[in-house]
Amino acid sequence: MKKQTDVLIAGSGCAGLYCALNLSDDTKITIITKATIEESDSFLAQGGMCMLKNDEDYDSYFEDTMRAGHYENDKTSVDIMIRSSQDVVKDLVSIGVDFEREADGSFCFTREGAHSDKRILYHKDITGKEITSKLLAQAKQKKNIEIIEHAMLLDILEKDGRCIGGIIRENGELKVVESKILVLATGGVGGLYRHSTNFRQLTGDALAIALKHNISIKDINYIQIHPTTLWSENDRKRSFLISESVRGEGAKLYDKNGNRFVDELLPRDLLTNEIKKQMEKDQTEYVWEDLRPIPIEELQAHFPNIVKRCMEEGYDVTKECIPVVPAQHYYMGGIRVDHESKTSMDCLYAVGETACNGVHGKNRLASNSLLESLVFAKRAAKQINELAIDNWKLQDAGEVSLEEYRDEKALELKYKQMVRDAMREADQKS
Repeated sequence: MKKQTDVLIAGSGCAGLYCALNLSDDTKITIITKATIEESDSFLAQGGMCMLKNDEDYDSYFEDTMRAGHYENDKTSVDIMIRSSQDVVKDLVSIGVDFEREADGSFCFTREGAHSDKRILYHKDITGKEITSKLLAQAKQKKNIEIIEHAMLLDILEKDGRCIGGIIRENGELKVVESKILVLATGGVGGLYRHSTNFRQLTGDALAIALKHNISIKDINYIQIHPTTLWSENDRKRSFLISESVRGEGAKLYDKNGNRFVDELLPRDLLTNEIKKQMEKDQTEYVWEDLRPIPIEELQAHFPNIVKRCMEEGYDVTKECIPVVPAQHYYMGGIRVDHESKTSMDCLYAVGETACNGVHGKNRLASNSLLESLVFAKRAAKQINELAIDNWKLQDAGEVSLEEYRDEKALELKYKQMVRDAMREADQKS
């Protein structure tokens, strides 16, 4: 079965949705999502989203991002992200995103690890859900946007070095989708790991497809481990994140004897290393995090979801410490893109966690993920609009053999192995 659309977007997180919303209203857009529309990591983001507060904040924000990334960041990407932040926030507020406010109506800002100042906007401890749900509500109102759940991108269609569409599995049925542009927004790679804060279906599908078609990849082995997730005896569960914001607001980390052993506001990779060393020294599976230094009123107002989840797991954070352990959290590497999110293949773009424009370097600064995803998704849409997509013609994909895609499990295992092998090879070279 064949289907046609102007722009096919694989992924329904904040990057995919924001890209769609910034495309022209006369562009026919099809968004596919591997699971349900709300099962994207964008909905899980707790801490917040960075914003350049004022011109005086620029130098320190730039330096914080570079230092966290071990100065391997693409400086132009960092500059673009920071300078575009106020524009993105203005867009979000215009569609009803409710960032916390001071009594005088100005934004509340919080601080997280490796930030030299408070510059993070937030909505309680469910900022990602607040942003992504409002974007989704806008997308559902658009007559030119079709959203298809339980539809997975299996491969891209290539003709004369140009992407002309994709092969998808929609509710078990294989389909060929011809498109003028394809945008990869498939998220991270957490599903490849035993312990991860990601949804399990995020297994790097777009990376495997890119490798298959010799599309340029960057820093494929740059994985971020979040230092503090709630420890559980059941390691089959998705790891529950204990936001970095709680440490920014005063939470402490203790060893098995209740002694503080580290600066809680170190960059994530350095803090993770210190926690792992302490766990090895103590011969434990976790360290303790103490949220009691945060006033109860602040805990309940700023972190209600964390308080509730910990209580469900048997921990009252107002009276006791909670066990925390590092887990895979974010992917800095990905499909190499330029500053407009275009890949090395014509008519193929990548945005969000599956893309790599170099903004994060070797380690992401806390709360830059939502911002980076939105900034570069909008830039992708702007370039697609400027390419006068209405004047392009759909390319006929011709007869497409679907035989290699019929065995769903075999294809899944093949793609996972391709990504793991490429990561392992990159590790050996580094």
